[in-house]
Amino acid sequence: MSLSFEGRVVLVTGAGGGLGKEYALSFAERGALVVVNDLGTDTKGGGKSSAAADKVVEEIRAKGGKAVANYDSVEDGEKLVQAVLDAFGRIDVVVNNAGILRDRSFARTSDLDWDLIQRIHLRGSFLVTRAAWNHMKNQKFGRIIMTASAAGIYGNFGQANYSAAKLGMLGLANTLAIEGRKYNVYCNTIAPVAGSRLTETVMPPDLVAALKPEHVAPLVLWLCHEQCQENGGLFEVGAGWIGKLRWERSRGQIVRKKNKPMSPEGVRDQWDKICDFTDATKPTSVQESLQSIVEVLSSLESEEGVGANLTAVAASPTLGSGVNPSAAVGQKLPPSTFHFTHTQCILYALGVGMSTKDPDHLRFLYEGSEDFSCLPTFGVIVSQASMMDGSLGSVPGLDIDLTRVLHGEQYLELYKPLPTSGSLTSEATVADVLDKGSGAVILLDVNTYSGRELVCYNQFSVFVVGAGGFGGKRTSEKAKAPVPPPKRAPDAVVIDSTTRDQAALYRLSGDWNPLHIDPSFAAMGGFKAPILHGLCSFGFAARHVLKQFANNDPSRFKAIKVRFAKPVMPGQSLQTEMWKEGNRIHIQCKVKETDAVVLAGAYVDLHASEASAEKPTQAGGLQSELVFAEIGRRVKDMGSELVKKVNAVFSWEITKDGKNAAQWTIDLKNGSGSVHRGPFSGKADVTFTVSDEDFMEVVQGKVNPQKAFFAGKLKVRGNIMLSQKLEVILKDHAKL
Repeated sequence: MSLSFEGRVVLVTGAGGGLGKEYALSFAERGALVVVNDLGTDTKGGGKSSAAADKVVEEIRAKGGKAVANYDSVEDGEKLVQAVLDAFGRIDVVVNNAGILRDRSFARTSDLDWDLIQRIHLRGSFLVTRAAWNHMKNQKFGRIIMTASAAGIYGNFGQANYSAAKLGMLGLANTLAIEGRKYNVYCNTIAPVAGSRLTETVMPPDLVAALKPEHVAPLVLWLCHEQCQENGGLFEVGAGWIGKLRWERSRGQIVRKKNKPMSPEGVRDQWDKICDFTDATKPTSVQESLQSIVEVLSSLESEEGVGANLTAVAASPTLGSGVNPSAAVGQKLPPSTFHFTHTQCILYALGVGMSTKDPDHLRFLYEGSEDFSCLPTFGVIVSQASMMDGSLGSVPGLDIDLTRVLHGEQYLELYKPLPTSGSLTSEATVADVLDKGSGAVILLDVNTYSGRELVCYNQFSVFVVGAGGFGGKRTSEKAKAPVPPPKRAPDAVVIDSTTRDQAALYRLSGDWNPLHIDPSFAAMGGFKAPILHGLCSFGFAARHVLKQFANNDPSRFKAIKVRFAKPVMPGQSLQTEMWKEGNRIHIQCKVKETDAVVLAGAYVDLHASEASAEKPTQAGGLQSELVFAEIGRRVKDMGSELVKKVNAVFSWEITKDGKNAAQWTIDLKNGSGSVHRGPFSGKADVTFTVSDEDFMEVVQGKVNPQKAFFAGKLKVRGNIMLSQKLEVILKDHAKL
């Protein structure tokens, strides 16, 4: 299906030739209303002419498109954007393409050479974008392109002024991406390589001729389309090739000790480790970038600290001389006993997102249910005291600072379904200690018993920042290793929203780390707000598998392994992707809003049964689930406005293989609107019945709804005229 820009208003600066001209022609060809801006200067910023912009407009109109010319300087951003509004009434896309060159070696660069480049490239992009910003925010849609350069990314002789401006535009774009995200205003940066007036001064003529602007424009159009959810990206593009760039950072090395001065000799002596990109990290935010610094301050300067990512173990610090694996391996921690009733089982189920909205969840939420059960992942709760009481720091050979201990991986295996009440005793043993250079990995095996009967086994894999370099081994056959998912489309995908209070609820199951509740404590760790427990996401993903592939039968659950990759903020949505291979379900869990992977290398092993669920449960694997989840998020953001416009309740009956597979309610009549799975408690105004496949065809615009209705693929009961309003909702608010 071709991408259309029908009705969208696009401003392209510097559009009188080269890349800008190609962008303008391409947008117009696909239905956009284009403002062709060009001051008509030469490559050094001298002169002025309307001819370039006029010629492009004439070419667009000759092909049946709509365009107007504009001759303002980008330094007159307000005036330029006002001209766009006067011509077409709105502004949807800004492509900051205008630019000039004044190349000089650094020693010969004058004030004018420097200032003029900054004014046109960086300040001009700022002024134009600022003028359009509030219009985009108010209409809840905007796409912005910043044009950087390889010179800005890598540097280039004779272009100090140009390089500084171009990398400045990337910094501007990164911040706009953050500030605009919640308003559906996305900003991306391109570093194009194409033949133009600017590149002909630094490239051979034959190369300039070969690098055509039409090999760059398709990327710009995609990044500016409403279907594209890319935000804050940096792309190199040219000759039909596109590549995405990201930052990489070495693990680094701490070069000072508490109450001792830091010296240049200390830096020199650790230089190889500082510059070692083995196991490099890839920070994507200021918060992630600052975590290492905060860790150092936390461990060296204070009596309390917080780990860099995910679930850090809250305990009193114990500073010592280091790690000695030969003394630590095999050491046993004091046994701990966990007493619980059905209340703790229910509280845990609520903490990992279960709800009475889903009838299937009742067996885990109501003690009076005929098949009342405990969620299998409650097995981490009964054994976590071994990690939470600080006894790890008392083990011989583990003279470590527990404020620097991060929960890196988790393995849980059940030998029988967990009881819903009772007393369970856990015995923990240090299975192995590994040297990862920038830190030490401790494998802690915990066996949990009911009397003398082994109930479950956990392996906590924890990373101690800065405790490496003791000359130990890097791997262990005792470690339960993560496994990457298959390289194919997942067999099932479930999207589940966490609530703002998810962490506050989950912590009641025993993880009292203030990182997950106290904003000031979270800020110490470099987070803008308290983060969700890694083991909470772990619980969400496990129950998704249990429902999709085991019909919510806890006796089918055998084991789960995950690696904690990135934190989740309460209120974000978790997207669990699942691949079935025999009795193993590979899983990958992402934050839906950012596409960041939070659980990696993960899998769940199931026991086979006579009624083995070879396929997902009836509602599993439905493509329509993604659409309703997306509509739900949009309704959450714009519910009140939609209720005023629509004022109706829609019920959807989704079928698969001729059988009812799911039912959804879109309530745009009551309160601020809602979308939930299940029937409406009252009477819906309109009820639709459609197969999962036909639903996706309609939503994606491949099949006209009216044609689907007359062909018998879409059945409608109730006020059929209201379906026209729903069509608008699907079109505008369910783009995947």
